[in-house]
Formats: sequence, C-alpha cells, structure tokens
Amino acid sequence: MQAVREKIEYENPLLSLKIWQTTRNDVGTIAWHYHPECELMLVQAGCLNVDLSDETYALQQGDVVILGNSELHRDRNPGGRLDYIVLQFDLSNYFDQSTIPYLQYFNETKVPLSAMNYIFRENPEARVAAAECIRQIHQEALFKESGYELAVNMLIKKLLLILIRNDSRGLLADQDRVERIRLKPVLDFVESRLEERISVEDACRLANMSYYYFVKFFKKIMGFSFTEYVNFRKIKRAEQLLLTRDLSVGEVGDQIGMANMAHFYKMFKRFNGCSPKEFQRKMLAWGRG
Repeated sequence: MQAVREKIEYENPLLSLKIWQTTRNDVGTIAWHYHPECELMLVQAGCLNVDLSDETYALQQGDVVILGNSELHRDRNPGGRLDYIVLQFDLSNYFDQSTIPYLQYFNETKVPLSAMNYIFRENPEARVAAAECIRQIHQEALFKESGYELAVNMLIKKLLLILIRNDSRGLLADQDRVERIRLKPVLDFVESRLEERISVEDACRLANMSYYYFVKFFKKIMGFSFTEYVNFRKIKRAEQLLLTRDLSVGEVGDQIGMANMAHFYKMFKRFNGCSPKEFQRKMLAWGRG
C-alpha cells in the first residue's frame, strides 16, 4: 500500500479550508492518501465506501464521515452515480483565545477523530445537523456573500460542538478532564505573556510539576510539546498584528517576543508555509479583492 501525502490548496487564505462538491459515475477508487487537515464527507446521492487502514465506512445518501489529522484513507465508488461534498480544514486555526482549551479535545493523542463516527451512526439528529452544517459551508464558500468568512467560522465551530455535545461515550469531553483543568493556569499564562520569552521552567512552577513530568504531561494532553504550543500561539498573534496594525515585520517579531528575525521567519514559515511579508501581501490582496 503506497500512500500519497496530499497538499490541500486553500481557496481563501483567510480560511484554512477547502470544500467542494463532486459527482462520479465511474466504478473506481481514489488511491490511499493522507493530509494534516481534518476531513468530513457528506453523501448527497449514491453510495461511497471510505477505507481506513483498519475499518471501512459504507455511506449512503445523507451519511457523514469524519477523518482526523493525517489518517490514511481512500474513497471508493462501488457503482452508479455518486454525488458528495468534501470538507477539509485545519482544526487548529479555528480556535482563538476564548476557545483554545477545547483544542485539547481534538488532539487525537488517544482517540483518532474517526472514532467519533459512532455519533453519526447512532444519532440521526446529530448526523442531520452535521450534514446541514456541511451544506451551509459549501453554499457560503460558493456564493461568497459579504461576511461569509464569519459564517464559515461559526459553522465549523458548530460542527465541533455537535461532536462534543453528542459524545455519549465520552471519547472527547471526558477524556483527561481533570488533567485538562490542571493545565488551564498554564494556558492562561501563555496567552497573557505572548510578548515575552516564556520558559518551560515558568510553566513547571505554575503547574507545580517537575520539569520531566510536565513536558510529558503537556504533550500527552495537548498533542503539542510546550515549546511547540507557545510558538503556535505566538505566530497566531503575529498573524493578527500583521493584518490589523501598521507595524514592520521586525516590530511584529518584537511584539511576540521573537526579536531574533531568523527564528521568527523560521517559525512563521513552519506554520504558514510562507514568510510574514508574503502572508501579509496575500491576505491583504484577498481582502481588497
């Protein structure tokens, strides 16, 4: 089994998302592939088989399936006309300061997102609600009326809420709940100190844990190392400053505690695939368009 890493090209750089509707009449298979983005598929007509490495989902009209970060999968049309919508998005980009604690629910360190498909199988109301969200996101992306980015953002969060509120097995909402509460002061501390250098030692003292216990504990709960998480939040703040403040790239680096420009550029490119200036140009050009 040879798998391809699929690169998702986002149509709108303001939204880390791609959605499209496709029709197939051939009996055929889309080869094994994976991508960092979460994926949902909604069958509008016909039948679709989705193979994971250890499970197959046989979907019919109205069925929804969710696949997690880098889950290996392939799609098969068993025959006849097939019409379905594919939604792919970067989960981490849909969490802001007020909702960042919920990112832990979806870190997949213990449970892949595909395990949540039991909700769509067992709960028709949740399945219908998720399907309607996907259709609305598709319509918003298609017609691009004023404010459609806000609508898409809200609908993505509604999809995540459907999963959390209908997780009767507690795979998301109850997993490591006490441990997550223990990390809240650390997460709040990071958000309040993004303009400073934030050390692991500071976080250890705040969590009242030894260094070695803390780094393992944080990675297990969050799915990021502590340093990766801090860099992620700093770059998110940098993106906001680049788009809303009249600051040079150097000044933005200073504002997020990354005065070393080489380090700032390296981290920014890691999370965005481009330099801060390229990001700013691309985003502002899209906004003017």
